Amino acid sequence: MTEGNASNTVNRERLFWGICLALLPTAFSFVLVSNILNQLKTEFILTNGQVGYIGGAALWGMAVSLLTVGPFLEKIGFKRATQGAFVGHLAGVTLFLAAYPFAGEPYAFWILFLGAIGFGAGNGMIEVAGNPMVTSLYPKNKTTKLNHFHAFFPGGMVFGGLLGWVMTQIGVIGPVNIGHWTLQIAIIYIPIFAYGAMILPEKFPKSETEEAGIPFMEVVKYTFTHPLVIGLILLKMVTLSIEMGPSRWIPEVLQAAGVHGMLVFVWISGLMMVLRMFAAPFVEKFSPTGMLLGASVLTGSGLLMFAFIESGLVPLMLAGTVFACGVAFYFPTMVGLMSERFPKAGSLGIVLMIGMGFLAAGGSNAIMGEIADSYLPDGLDKQQTISVLEQVEQRYPSYVEQAEAVSGNMEALADLGYRAVDVQNALNHTQNALEYYRGNNAFDGTSTGNALRAIVDSGVSQEEELITTASAVLRPADNYGGRMSFYWIGPVGFLVAIVFLILFINDKKKGGYQAVRLEKQEVEEPLETK
Repeated sequence: MTEGNASNTVNRERLFWGICLALLPTAFSFVLVSNILNQLKTEFILTNGQVGYIGGAALWGMAVSLLTVGPFLEKIGFKRATQGAFVGHLAGVTLFLAAYPFAGEPYAFWILFLGAIGFGAGNGMIEVAGNPMVTSLYPKNKTTKLNHFHAFFPGGMVFGGLLGWVMTQIGVIGPVNIGHWTLQIAIIYIPIFAYGAMILPEKFPKSETEEAGIPFMEVVKYTFTHPLVIGLILLKMVTLSIEMGPSRWIPEVLQAAGVHGMLVFVWISGLMMVLRMFAAPFVEKFSPTGMLLGASVLTGSGLLMFAFIESGLVPLMLAGTVFACGVAFYFPTMVGLMSERFPKAGSLGIVLMIGMGFLAAGGSNAIMGEIADSYLPDGLDKQQTISVLEQVEQRYPSYVEQAEAVSGNMEALADLGYRAVDVQNALNHTQNALEYYRGNNAFDGTSTGNALRAIVDSGVSQEEELITTASAVLRPADNYGGRMSFYWIGPVGFLVAIVFLILFINDKKKGGYQAVRLEKQEVEEPLETK
């Protein structure tokens, strides 16, 4: 069976399910790396800053491949892009694991960091190749199949997250520590080899624009000069920001409210997976513009529910359900809308839309953090906060001295359990917070929040009671600040809904949603020969 430019010599179903499997390493790497950061910090004697760089490296690698390699996909071809993803995934995981024998060595951090960059680049290349390839394989059913494709990301997040959690809970079985970070990361090899064996030997289709005989420079000119293409890219930056920014903060806010963040994370991700797998009736009944209109209203509503609901498992799960139903269709349906309405933008339009969306989503995290910190003082217990900060000011200088005294002895540092830089970081932030308070008789949200978080992360076992108190002081303040960030971000969903409402009404006036099909300009071979 064929559809569009997927000819008889292309095994369309095998390519599609193979590229779907290729999203699992992306999902696994996101959730499992987050799961092992504390292990890495302890085993490699890393600072909090270094752990943060490793956690963020996968996103950086993804952004680099999307924005540097992605725009040239029309020249590279789907097969080479997928081969690049396989190499990036394989090399990244292997390099990450190669750091194991060098635990305690200063350069081990760079091995871990470059490994995370590697599989991040592989993740980005799968986005580069996968989205436009799905539209080429199913030119008459783009939005539905893109939703099916993207169902594998939240599905992989749920499966990988639960698998990592179970392995950590099991712990040691005989001589093997099942929950050790090396085994958790090694799991990523399974989907890598699975998708590699499934699709790399296959023949790949051409892109839609290549099949239609449209020159690459014509695609570039069209993409960068068409106002509606540029408008959709800008709109994607907003929709991905109100999807990924809050998704990053929701588990932390719920954790601060006493609800296990993993529970709501699994619920939201599971709903997204199910809704995307059964997207076809929604596409048929509401059309992509109608789906995006509904998604915007539900996303905004879910965020406002999170803003006003302070506690309670049932109401918070309800808020998570509304939010999940909103964001489920956002990503794939936006890509489908670009490809169906502006197919001449080709893979370039799709990749730019995704790449710029991720770039904006990263910025939304920072914006939400700034909003949350500005409200954080309103949720602090004044006397307890001052007490914690003053105790750190008095006692932490001696811990800095102890750590500095054994700074060249990795074994002694491991026994001590903390590094001078982390304790000094907590002390510096504490002094900044106290200086502001003493000068203004009020807390500064950013410096006070940073101080309390640095104290919690300092790892000084002798101060376990103080660290517990700092955490207890911080949790309700983080919950309040986070909910206030949802309060300000949530209305953006309704503003976006107005845009999609205009598009939806315009479609209705023209007789309904109509996808644009490229007409073939010249006869071409149906397969790339790259």
